[in-house]
Amino acid sequence: MPWHALTFISSTPPSLRTGTSTKASLIMIISRKSCNRHFTGLLIAAASVAAADSAIAQSPAQTQAQAQSQNQDHIVLGVGVAATPAYQGSDDTRIIPIPAIDIREGWFFANLRNGIGVIPITSEHFAIGASAVFVQGYRGKDMPEGIDKLSDGVGARLFTNIWAGGFVATLGTVKIVSGGTKGIVADASVSYPIPLSSRFVLTPTVGTTWANRKYNDRYFGVTPAESLASGLPQFGMGSGFKDVSGMLTATYRLTDRITLSATGGATSMIGDAKDSPLVEKKTQPSGILTLTYRM
Repeated sequence: MPWHALTFISSTPPSLRTGTSTKASLIMIISRKSCNRHFTGLLIAAASVAAADSAIAQSPAQTQAQAQSQNQDHIVLGVGVAATPAYQGSDDTRIIPIPAIDIREGWFFANLRNGIGVIPITSEHFAIGASAVFVQGYRGKDMPEGIDKLSDGVGARLFTNIWAGGFVATLGTVKIVSGGTKGIVADASVSYPIPLSSRFVLTPTVGTTWANRKYNDRYFGVTPAESLASGLPQFGMGSGFKDVSGMLTATYRLTDRITLSATGGATSMIGDAKDSPLVEKKTQPSGILTLTYRM
């Protein structure tokens, strides 16, 4: 679900909120497939759901004030379904059931885009946190014949969330410490919740993802051995931006505790990544439908 975000990546993707927080504690999808940081756009947009719900029935000034003061503990749980590419650049779409979670207690938080970690620094306009995140590779059966699978891993993430003028921005960097990709991935997104009624909010989100040479080459590259086995040309790439995404999230608060949200949009490959022989489709649609309950 190109976002990031998961780490989800995801975005929030996001990518990606029921009267809780527009910062690090964002309602995010949690599942082995939705944790895919390669599907950044969807994670970024999913992350914007919480901001949208917080914005319901509020003026921009009120929304900003709430976002800045949301340090209270909360638990949000839910279920849903996602339509995502099998891997970034795949022409195949997978439909998968997903749970959703957003937990915040003191410094501790758990969500998909920013993983599991702490937010020790907060101020009127920003928060800074650190966490551990899941980084997904890809299965051999999802790839062209002759391309090896890429094992899943774990990354260390640093991020900041910024609120200004009604906008919610997230900047994050992940250093992958285990798994098949390794390397560094950075993501950035901006959302703007637009309340249309006391219960209904639309949240457009745009985002992009950058990765260093090690990550890009391992994820999008084709080695000489793989080229011989698959018939695809050899391919290697350096550091650079690999995708941009645009998402729209519709959030409807059914009750004070129950929220229904739907996110849809697309992520487009850019830079050298779009020229990889593994990329079958340069622009990939994705979507999430969730129903969440705030404890």
